[in-house]
Amino acid sequence: MTVAPASPTLQPSAAPLSPAPGHTSPRLLADIGGTNARFALELGPGRIERIEVLACASHATLGEAMRAYLAMPAVAAAGAVRHAAIAIANPVMGDMVRMTNHHWEFSIEALRRECGFDTFVVVNDFEALAMALPWLGAADKVQVGGGAPVAGAPIGLLGAGTGLGVSGLVPAPDGKSWTALRSEGGHVTFAPANETEVAILQYAWREFEHVSAERFLSGAGVELIYRALAQLRGAAEPALEAPEISRRALAGACALCEEVVDVFCGMLGTVAGNLAVTLGAQGGVYIGGGIVPRLGERFAHSCFRRRFEQKGRFAGYLAAVPTYVITAEYPAFLGVSAILAARLGA
Repeated sequence: MTVAPASPTLQPSAAPLSPAPGHTSPRLLADIGGTNARFALELGPGRIERIEVLACASHATLGEAMRAYLAMPAVAAAGAVRHAAIAIANPVMGDMVRMTNHHWEFSIEALRRECGFDTFVVVNDFEALAMALPWLGAADKVQVGGGAPVAGAPIGLLGAGTGLGVSGLVPAPDGKSWTALRSEGGHVTFAPANETEVAILQYAWREFEHVSAERFLSGAGVELIYRALAQLRGAAEPALEAPEISRRALAGACALCEEVVDVFCGMLGTVAGNLAVTLGAQGGVYIGGGIVPRLGERFAHSCFRRRFEQKGRFAGYLAAVPTYVITAEYPAFLGVSAILAARLGA
């Protein structure tokens, strides 16, 4: 998909709602992950407001969650929504969508009719996030190593959360627009880079015939690394969920948890470096998702960047490629807004 979006600003404002000039009705935007469904109204070009986050587990279907959002008094007061677009953590091929990391499934056309939309666009979440990258401001990202981006060069994107999303941007010949890649690169086969990772992979093979990068670079992956290292180190540790593992690591309260985070960052560095050389991403590689931004300075001082550049003869090439952590709270809304605008021609 090739679009050249405007630069929206996200405003969770409590101001009275009404569509701005340029939009005849409010537009529904959504970013649907395996854990949370994020909704917003776009009231005019650049006016993204009334942001709400609903737990996926609290709603039987996506349609139910969408209707719950639209029924909120402040949202309903904006008027009927005719056009909607959602980004979803899943491949989108044809009319039927079945989520990989959640039980929701739906027909795009049936859901459009159910909600009464004239237009209903569904795209992969990392395709939408990729479209937001050129419009992120300095306050929306933090650079972790590398030099300056090369103008007009491809850009890479990956992010660990419920799963591992991967995409990228390729510039159009006119230099004024971008094509977002519809990738499922999180499911490439995992490649270990040292003996510890070989042992972790061998542990994972006991559970999975195919061990993808996502098996480790995700919330469930953090827990898998923890179990594997506990066995490898002979540590009698309690079962922990990913948020608690991260919390203990950041607090310096558990040596094993700290090692888990270090291993995770190293694995992510290798996968990000692979993406950079695959795409020729001299415009930079961006890290999104829910896990890395929460690691803060721990990530910046981890082995991520060393492993990113650890590509033998291409170490010098990668040393110049900047890597960024996306810190904007709802960046996918920017991309899905641009995709919907391109579909509507405004």
